Amino acid sequence: MNSGTENQVVFFGCPLDPDERSESIQEKHAIASGGVRPLMDPFQAVMGFIREEIADRDWEDLGSLPVPDWLTPTPKDLSRIRVEEFVSFLDDDGCRRMAADAERFVSERILPRIPCMIGVDHSLTGGVFKSLSDHYGKKNLSLIVLDSHTDAVPMPVMGDAVQYDIDSNPASPHDRNDPFIYNRTDAVNASSFIHHLLTEGTLLPANLFLVGVSDYPEKRALRIQDPRVARYVGVYTGMRQNGATILTKKDCASSPTKMKTLLGKLKTPYVYISVDMDIGARNALEGVRFRDRRGLQEKQIYRIAEAVRSLFSRHVRLVGLDITEINPRRAGGMLSSGEDRTYRIAANLIEKIVFSGGTKGQRDKGTRE
Repeated sequence: MNSGTENQVVFFGCPLDPDERSESIQEKHAIASGGVRPLMDPFQAVMGFIREEIADRDWEDLGSLPVPDWLTPTPKDLSRIRVEEFVSFLDDDGCRRMAADAERFVSERILPRIPCMIGVDHSLTGGVFKSLSDHYGKKNLSLIVLDSHTDAVPMPVMGDAVQYDIDSNPASPHDRNDPFIYNRTDAVNASSFIHHLLTEGTLLPANLFLVGVSDYPEKRALRIQDPRVARYVGVYTGMRQNGATILTKKDCASSPTKMKTLLGKLKTPYVYISVDMDIGARNALEGVRFRDRRGLQEKQIYRIAEAVRSLFSRHVRLVGLDITEINPRRAGGMLSSGEDRTYRIAANLIEKIVFSGGTKGQRDKGTRE
């Protein structure tokens, strides 16, 4: 990393966790009743590696943005840890307000330096990206997202798809009597923030690169005539038709060279990289919120990081990075195979992408590549 001001990396965190799923709520209650409260903020765990392995002249630590206790991963007060409270927060665009806080923080305290956010809810990426889009110009800024999920499906469209599954699939995991799958608003959240960046004009479709997705609809979905499915499938096909690049998990695993070929389409002078750690869920790591899709192996994730890193030259400059969707209730725990590596892999990705991987952590024998 060069020593110029614009090339200094500024780390900050945000432990926002408004996950409304029963699994998450049960975890929070179990943690509180167990008496041992794990680390609330993944920022501190990842920064533990960075502080040890990267010379401090190359970066600054601004700490984490404040988050109300009940919206953190390990709340002390459980009085609001209920599905209806989280749904109300989400549908009232609470994530947009938190993302706006991140946007102001980056604009006022970090730019023109390089923001690196370590957080939980992926919707926060939208705020950081908007700050950079306003600063550099949307025509000049690309967004590369490493994620098992596309995160571009509006909530009403997702709700319709769930209702179709209930109607057509006897083995559907969804409950028809669940009131929280109906009449959801088109608010910003972790599964829709890219949709909002696109529709609001903050991000141009041709400047969007989605890598490692596992939720791209199968071909048979294109033949289903139900309008609910058509709207859902149309989100994905529409993005591609408008110029977005989507590389599936299968593409990444079967054809590593395809990654470099598709990234060759990138034409902007600036790039922002967002890493949702579920890119390795149930394969490389376990400490993430969404584990419904089996992600990539650790070495496959590093290959992607190296391909992304190869973009940076005097023609393409990294102007922002984030690591999100870490679940500190699970991250770093003991597994049958040993200690979970979510925090270690998160730090490795930062070091590979931002600092060229030339650190003690990358040479450590504990890093499987």
